[in-house]
Amino acid sequence: MDKPLRILHVVVNMNRGGAETLIMNLYRNMDRSKIQFDFLTCKEGVFDKEILEMGGAINRIPYVTDVGHFEYIKALNKFFVTHPEYKIVHSHMDKMSGFILRAAKKAGVSMRIAHSHNTSSEGSIAAKMYKWYSGISINKDATQFLACSNEASKWLFGKKSRSSLVLKNGIELDDFGFSHKVRNSEREKMGLDEKAQVIGHVGRFCEQKNHSFIIDIFDELLKINPNAVLILVGDGPLRTKIESKVTDMGLTNSVKFLGVRGNVNELLQAFDSFIFPSLHEGLPVTLVEAQASGLSCFISEAITPEVNMETGLINYLPINDKYQWVEKINAIDKDFPREIAHHALNKKGYDIKNTAKVIERLYLEG
Repeated sequence: MDKPLRILHVVVNMNRGGAETLIMNLYRNMDRSKIQFDFLTCKEGVFDKEILEMGGAINRIPYVTDVGHFEYIKALNKFFVTHPEYKIVHSHMDKMSGFILRAAKKAGVSMRIAHSHNTSSEGSIAAKMYKWYSGISINKDATQFLACSNEASKWLFGKKSRSSLVLKNGIELDDFGFSHKVRNSEREKMGLDEKAQVIGHVGRFCEQKNHSFIIDIFDELLKINPNAVLILVGDGPLRTKIESKVTDMGLTNSVKFLGVRGNVNELLQAFDSFIFPSLHEGLPVTLVEAQASGLSCFISEAITPEVNMETGLINYLPINDKYQWVEKINAIDKDFPREIAHHALNKKGYDIKNTAKVIERLYLEG
């Protein structure tokens, strides 16, 4: 029997970010007798155990911020030279994919995929300049161009975006369908009152996700509705800063920090609305999941219209006026039937089984 084709996915680590969640959703839906996923990472991640259980290999090299540019490039070159078994490399590092794909090309890797998951780089001016420098070679060294949205494609690939494929951030639709039983159970676990108006957010605590603005909105909402509760799911470098802000504003009793959770599909059932005022995004998996759960989503105008699944659940708002957000969130239709979203997402092609077939075909047909 033929061995499965091994695909090398390149990420910083396999934690619960949007890109990493998509990769794992794809992995779980692959025919692993034909295709197996391996990983090149720089740090440990929460998905590592599951990857190993499914037969994947995890390779590790130090990240550029730990060893500097020249040592990082040396480690990349050495990895690809010593692992000639990889004929397909799928990089999810946005502009940093430039260095990865150049090393892969040098080592003779025949299929080199650049995958854009965002519309802007994170970090200081120096970090953004460095990423820009890396990104210059993507169009020259990639053989395939994938993106989660048209905007993400234009940002990373420029003119080459015309030849890119938009790969939909599919999810396990059945896991996110609304359930009263799950809702009641999750609210009970969190000690939430039946009358509580629960506003939820799922995302990494970083500048992009704009948590400080979420707290400002919630502070105003609480003045109108003392029963409001804010649930923040995730972790990241700015979490301590946001926790301090919550304490300083006297909101501790009304804001819950849940950290990284593996049951987001169940937590979404407990929310009444979903808030997402990001400064920039590709096409967030969490917004697809929130719509699948039938949640009214209040999101920033910076997010691509492609995230709107025509469920009637998406509300776009400006990120310079917290009062508009408060007004809209407070006017939510509590009787909106949350079960109707499943069909809409399936129709739009956001069932992960469809996405898995598309990527499987791409790998096998080369």
